[in-house]
Amino acid sequence: MDYAEGVFYQNTIKIVEEAANVINCDPNVLERIKYPRRAIIVSVPVRMDDYRVKVFTGYRVQHSSTLGPFKGGIRYHQDVDLSEVAALAALMTFKCSLLSLPLGGAKGGVKVDPTKLSRTEKQNLTRRFTSEIGPFIGPSKDIPAPDVGTDPQTMAWLMDTYSQEQGYAQPSVVTGKPIEIGGSHGRMGSTGLGVIFTAEKALEKLGQKLSGATFSIQGFGNVGQHAALYGFQRGAKILAVSDVSGGIYSAAGLDIPDVIRYVSEHKVVKGYPKAEPISNEDLLTLKCDVLAPCALDGVIHDGNVDKLQTRVVVEGANGPCTATASRRLAERDILNVPDILANGGGVIVSYFEWVQSLAYFFWDEEQVNTKMKQIITNAFDRVWEMKTEKKVDMRTAAMATAVKRLEKAMLLRGLYPR
Repeated sequence: MDYAEGVFYQNTIKIVEEAANVINCDPNVLERIKYPRRAIIVSVPVRMDDYRVKVFTGYRVQHSSTLGPFKGGIRYHQDVDLSEVAALAALMTFKCSLLSLPLGGAKGGVKVDPTKLSRTEKQNLTRRFTSEIGPFIGPSKDIPAPDVGTDPQTMAWLMDTYSQEQGYAQPSVVTGKPIEIGGSHGRMGSTGLGVIFTAEKALEKLGQKLSGATFSIQGFGNVGQHAALYGFQRGAKILAVSDVSGGIYSAAGLDIPDVIRYVSEHKVVKGYPKAEPISNEDLLTLKCDVLAPCALDGVIHDGNVDKLQTRVVVEGANGPCTATASRRLAERDILNVPDILANGGGVIVSYFEWVQSLAYFFWDEEQVNTKMKQIITNAFDRVWEMKTEKKVDMRTAAMATAVKRLEKAMLLRGLYPR
């Protein structure tokens, strides 16, 4: 399938076009940012535990490097395809622009179910994939990071493989790696913490405090787990959380540290004894102050958007609302903090990690979190200003703010060759 045929990619371009219209973007700039600069497809042959060789398909899409080196995660998932990766790469460009980071957008992935791989197989896959995309990545070219199905250990293998092929340690080639080999304090929980910081700002605009606010969090992976934990620690009441196994609900609020302990032992939330079971779909329609979809894209759509009973949607995942659902949220006066802002904490701290790895000078977690909060809340304020000035919804305002900065940079740099 051509990357431009995917629904997610088409939705992303629609949002870009609407935002460009709001700021009267230069048509030549708009034409350029609708297409990725480079799309790489590689074969990844892996020796499996039974000595068979299995070939997986890997992708790396580099959307724009106008603002700086490409930056973006690598996901391992059975539904990964070129169109999804291209859409996510484009969103990374606009996210970095919105957050005023000196980085461009990229994304990568391998079409594989990582839960069906042994540790050895996952390491073999990672090392061969790294070698295949090696000519296109590097500390000043393209800096990968973890995403769905990958983690700090995956990034450690990636860094080591790249370093072995270069002949010396290159900690700045990747972010989201363990602290022992150049990772940053605060990186693991940064995306979830960013969700809470933006939720707090959104509630503030509605005259409500974070403490005492009710949350429903769909997705209990790294992002959802940390969003739930940081919200809980700041006095929010987490009514429900869910993962692939289903969800759990408590009207009195969940004890999130206890839920995390249960999940670390049982791998899923299903069966947690101190709450009622609830489906992922029912979680989305619970009455709450903040709904945070922190799993995969497209979970809020035409079929369920009118059933939502929340004041605020904060998008911890990439693209959890379809374009039409997003418009409907605006019509229903539900404040929607879009993904390129709400889940920006991860790329902010990835930027910090990259800087620290380049300088071999590291900060403590308090410094990291303080700096991250400043950047993401300043971005929220810029988006709110655009929203107020142009009388548009938050998603359009966020994208317009991002496109405006990118437009100025592209016009300053010009087109090569003329």
